[in-house]
Amino acid sequence: MKTSRWWQQCSVISFLLAVWLPAWIMAQTTPPIQSTTSPKPQNDRLQFRLVGYPRKHNEGRIEIFYKGEWGTICDDDFSLSNANVLCRQLGFVSATGWTHSAKYGKGLGKIWLDNVQCNGGEKSIELCKSRGWGNSDCTHDEDAGVVCKDERLPGFVHSNIIDVQMDENKVEKVRLRPVVPTKKMPVTEGVVEIKYRNGWVQICDVGWTSKNTRVICGMLGFPDEKKRQKNQYHLHSVACVGTEVHLAACPLEFNKGNYRGRLRMITVRLKGGAKLGEGRVEVLRNNEWGTVCDDRWTLLSASVVCRELGFGSAKEALTGARMGQGMGPIHMNEVLCLGTEKSMWNCGFKNITSEDCQHVEDAAVRCNTPYMALENSIRLTGGRTRYEGRVEVLSTEANGTRSWGLICGGAWGTKEAMVACRQLGLGYANHGLQETWYWDSSNVTEMVMSGVKCTGNEMSLSHCQHHRTVSCQKTAAKFSAGVICSETASDLVPNAPLVQQSVYIEDRPLHMLYCAAEENCLSKSAASANWPYGHRRLLRFSSQIHNIGRADFRPKAGRHSWVWHACHGHYHSMDIFTHYDLLSSNGTKVAEGHKASFCLEDTECHEGISKRYECANFGEQGITVGCWDLYRHDIDCQWIDITDIKPGNYILQIVINPNFEVAESDFTNNAMKCNCKYDGHRIWLHNCHMGDAFSEEAERRFEKYPGQFNNQIS
Repeated sequence: MKTSRWWQQCSVISFLLAVWLPAWIMAQTTPPIQSTTSPKPQNDRLQFRLVGYPRKHNEGRIEIFYKGEWGTICDDDFSLSNANVLCRQLGFVSATGWTHSAKYGKGLGKIWLDNVQCNGGEKSIELCKSRGWGNSDCTHDEDAGVVCKDERLPGFVHSNIIDVQMDENKVEKVRLRPVVPTKKMPVTEGVVEIKYRNGWVQICDVGWTSKNTRVICGMLGFPDEKKRQKNQYHLHSVACVGTEVHLAACPLEFNKGNYRGRLRMITVRLKGGAKLGEGRVEVLRNNEWGTVCDDRWTLLSASVVCRELGFGSAKEALTGARMGQGMGPIHMNEVLCLGTEKSMWNCGFKNITSEDCQHVEDAAVRCNTPYMALENSIRLTGGRTRYEGRVEVLSTEANGTRSWGLICGGAWGTKEAMVACRQLGLGYANHGLQETWYWDSSNVTEMVMSGVKCTGNEMSLSHCQHHRTVSCQKTAAKFSAGVICSETASDLVPNAPLVQQSVYIEDRPLHMLYCAAEENCLSKSAASANWPYGHRRLLRFSSQIHNIGRADFRPKAGRHSWVWHACHGHYHSMDIFTHYDLLSSNGTKVAEGHKASFCLEDTECHEGISKRYECANFGEQGITVGCWDLYRHDIDCQWIDITDIKPGNYILQIVINPNFEVAESDFTNNAMKCNCKYDGHRIWLHNCHMGDAFSEEAERRFEKYPGQFNNQIS
């Protein structure tokens, strides 16, 4: 055994020498860079950063740290090829654009490079042609900027300042090779291998510890290594003589361990992500969910979050509300974890003051998750880009052969499309299409799935409900399901406090409600009223809908199908955008707001964001990211007709985008509710909040303690 182990060690050493010695010799004999390239800095390792304002995390004025000083690059001769090289050095996969004339503000100090000309394939900007370090005839009015694709290269720590090391031996990918071949996914045990050049190599086990294993498991998407503990065994103290013919004849003891386990309250969650294990970090404090400020947010802290949720270590620690903005409180700032904590609440952190942070600084994570190979059983065909097309799934026939097939388009919608896009690794769903005749490019014609119904959270279409036997009314290929996926999505949330603040009752004369009646905004009993005499009792409130996602919210219907409403004097782009309901304490609907149609526009926006959508003059409709659409309490149909409601305790519920007609990154925050007390003359609202804002414990208490918060009637 000792000889074998010694020989294994020698083999590894020989392998390393065979790989690295020629590279070292070549490095010593490589001729200096030609004069057409920037002279390589001596005794200085380059650093890069993106700065300026306003900007996102993946764009900005490009600055280089050289000879102890930060400086800029002139925009003369700048190109997308230059930007590609710089973005890769910053840890991004590529560039999507570049800017000139100091778009992100003017820098200070040196202009280190000018007339830079790269072909795009260089490993460093120093290998591109230029006038040389510090040789420039520019001013800071010509500072160049880059816009990088929002996708990180493997192995790069997420930081705005990138310390460049041109290391060919960087470890990027790790895998487990099962000792016994298996099709079971994920692979949870096996030989550790790392990607090297075009192949995979093993790691020598000399000095290997459980801490190393924990790191590997984290990279592979598992929170920890498997620990074998005595209390996991059912038998112990077995003492056979050796002549027994059955284990039961040996002296032994049964373990009396406690198997009941402990229920642990979840105090962290991820919101708004497209994939499993990614999203905005939210923590539970005093029974209310809130966000985490991104000041000093690191991979160590992000990994504690990931492992607490049952994933592996963090792949990325994201800043700047990369997964959308939260709406509630911000609970934590400057979180500082060591990486060994069981929960983020065990880490050091600061409490938030109103001046510290805003939701534009909400922290997010991308966790390593176990590889399941789910994308191998689905594909898109016929689309103009890889993000769209007809959905084809891999099916297994009775004889065991596998082939591709179509999904029946009937009942296919946004939630099903969300699952398909997630399974493909293509982000969010923009549209779920029931007809795909314009993508008729594949020779696959057989329907193999029908009746697909998803909750939207599944990892694969095979996890959704569907018919056991295919049953499809329209079997032609042009009626098969399709999707359009997107890297970003909108996210609408209601402003719950505003509803509570603005609610009141109005007894409105019937002669002022003809327009509302025409648009079906009154309860059914209004049809038999003695028009124009009498009145209707209306529960009125303001409704403010925010878009906190990363894409504008646009109506599903095109302009050609919008409906003109003469009473209101504008086009309505959605038949059903919001439900207003009054529920009994057992959840039965007793009254509803018949707000049949909506016009979507930007009423107000956060500072620095411009309005894009306006209903007037047949304008474009939608809600811009960072803006909100306000329906004031005094607008026609902004009410629930409660004329027929008896005094009692109720629940007021508002649901945005109730039929999931338009895709969003998160549907769980689309509803809000309030306790409501009505005495026949006055109305009180209490505890208005979004449906996912509180802990389960607080939600269970919701209906039991209706309060009296306001007292308004007009």
